[in-house]
Amino acid sequence: MTRGRLTIIHVDLDAFFAAVEQRDHPELRGKPVIVGGDPRSRGVVSTCSYEARKFGVHSAMPLATALRLCPQGIFVPVDGAKYQRVSREVMAVLRRFTPAVEQVSIDEAFLDVAGSEALFGPAPEIARRIKREVVEATQLTVSVGVATNKLIAKVGSDLRKPDGLVVVEPGQEAAFLAPLEIRRLWGIGPKTAERLHVLGVSTIGELAAVPVETLTRALGDHGGTLHDRALGIDADPVVGGGEAAKSVSHETTFAVDVTDPAEIERTLLALTEGVSARLRSAGIRAGTVAVKIRDSQFRTITRQKTLPEPSDLTDTIWRAALELARPEVRGKKIRLLGVAATQLGAPEQISMFEVVDARQRRVVDATDAVRKRFGDHAVTRASLLHKGLPAPFERDPASAVEGRVGVPKLEDEIE
Repeated sequence: MTRGRLTIIHVDLDAFFAAVEQRDHPELRGKPVIVGGDPRSRGVVSTCSYEARKFGVHSAMPLATALRLCPQGIFVPVDGAKYQRVSREVMAVLRRFTPAVEQVSIDEAFLDVAGSEALFGPAPEIARRIKREVVEATQLTVSVGVATNKLIAKVGSDLRKPDGLVVVEPGQEAAFLAPLEIRRLWGIGPKTAERLHVLGVSTIGELAAVPVETLTRALGDHGGTLHDRALGIDADPVVGGGEAAKSVSHETTFAVDVTDPAEIERTLLALTEGVSARLRSAGIRAGTVAVKIRDSQFRTITRQKTLPEPSDLTDTIWRAALELARPEVRGKKIRLLGVAATQLGAPEQISMFEVVDARQRRVVDATDAVRKRFGDHAVTRASLLHKGLPAPFERDPASAVEGRVGVPKLEDEIE
């Protein structure tokens, strides 16, 4: 990392999922939009518009609580595939300015523009150009922090949302942080905040003034780390250049616990459809398949197996998931199911197994082409129709897709 220079930028999309829905549905603009599904379900808020936040609604809040706080809220299901597409559009804009882009979630990323100043000007100018070009590409706003390190840039981007731009000049890091509440600092959750309040600490400046020895006695080695952060010290570099994903996974939490084996297997198929489509879209195959199962008593188990050959085909991954899941769901009430693909790598030369499966490969390629041209819902398996399951691509990295009672809500994740 370049020390002492203004080269680190943090970009954060404003109320991302809700903003996409308001963009695509003009009738929702200016209204309290809550993304997560039916408030009668057991789901949680994925995100909400700033109009809904005025009522105290926030991410990860139970949907039922959000309804009580904001009865006039407009609850919409999550469209994870659409948000992923928009996220890729935003990341493509960021990579116009530097290859050193570290995407940390679907809606935020760090950039190191130390090598880009000769082309685009100083970091604050790059930040302003990013804001303009994201709006032009997506009609969405981002909040941006510019600083000498990731910690300060992240805090800055969050300080003046929405559509904010905060620049913290070199040498001003500690002064910038000092008046802020301690929860704004990385590594301080509710329990740590309580311990610090006992010490009379409520702002970051007060934390910086506490002797390191005192913090270490109260918090262990973490106390020393927090003291450095309170002074604005952060040596964590931007890890750019597109590190490969380690896994692709989809999960579903049922609104009502499920015991029917047929419904469980159909759900595994819907999840696998999403995982395999993501693999094919990225041009990678999985060497290992894993399942995650949580029962009505909140007991969670995971099982995995290595495939004979790496694959991105739905049927291959689904058969492995079924083999893993069947012994574990028998006789249980199932609350959550998940399918993950790991040990990811680029396709190698076609093996003898792929030759045998050439017809299936043609069918899969044709199906993907139709979905790409006509939309994610253009083609789906007959076994998933009229079964209370959403289409395979309706899923999100953080929350529910479908909120109807008795319908699973799908989640996905790339690590």
